[in-house]
Amino acid sequence: MTELLTERSARIVAARKLTRRSGRDAAGLFLAEGRQAVAEALADPGGVREVLATEPARAAHHDLLAAAPVPVRLITEKAAAGLSETITPQGLLAVCALRDVDPGRLVAGPPRLTVALAELADPGNAGTVLRTADACGAGAVVFGAGSADPYGGKAVRASAGSIFHVDVVRGADLGVLLTGMRAAGVTVLAADGGGEAALDEVAADGRLAGPVLWLFGNEARGVPAGLAELADLRVRIPMRGRAESLNLAAAAAICLYTTQVRQGR
Repeated sequence: MTELLTERSARIVAARKLTRRSGRDAAGLFLAEGRQAVAEALADPGGVREVLATEPARAAHHDLLAAAPVPVRLITEKAAAGLSETITPQGLLAVCALRDVDPGRLVAGPPRLTVALAELADPGNAGTVLRTADACGAGAVVFGAGSADPYGGKAVRASAGSIFHVDVVRGADLGVLLTGMRAAGVTVLAADGGGEAALDEVAADGRLAGPVLWLFGNEARGVPAGLAELADLRVRIPMRGRAESLNLAAAAAICLYTTQVRQGR
């Protein structure tokens, strides 16, 4: 590391464009901030272009950066602040290639467990579901058209590195995907508070054995009716207490963990 990059440096100006979805799509790149995300990115260095670090971050993470197989460039604190979406920037970022997978690949070879998200709005939920899906052994997470971008700063942070562990599909036509997955022998389950079957019943009758695709909807509106009709079953989570409902991330965690257990993972 020789040249100190400032907020006016061409590399930083280009990297700042990656804080917007349009910039990420145009460049085919995104930013991963913090030690956990950068470490996970560097574990698959083919997808990392470079690492940007402030002097304090370079000192704090010397062990990680000394072994980095890509260029590590020193940046000012002000430059780091312009690249971060947090109140307290961590001063350590990786510039990474988008990891999008064609949805046809999932139909051709369905994972044992797939997650599909219809009109998911909150990027924090996007990252949290990615992390949960990874923890439960899912092979892919599909973000339907109109969903939050999983490569945004908040989503990447919430994924805690899991965005580098699972296949990501963005902007998919979920109607086409669900039809194709069912034809390929995948059981499609739509999470629905008013579903005709309870999760424990579905688990007991063997329908979680796999391959399974779980469909989750918008935080406020749930799964669109047209997509729910394409599922094999609409599934509700039994609630014994007085809570009216569960938030999306909690519901996804329960459904995916139950599936993981039934699949013997």
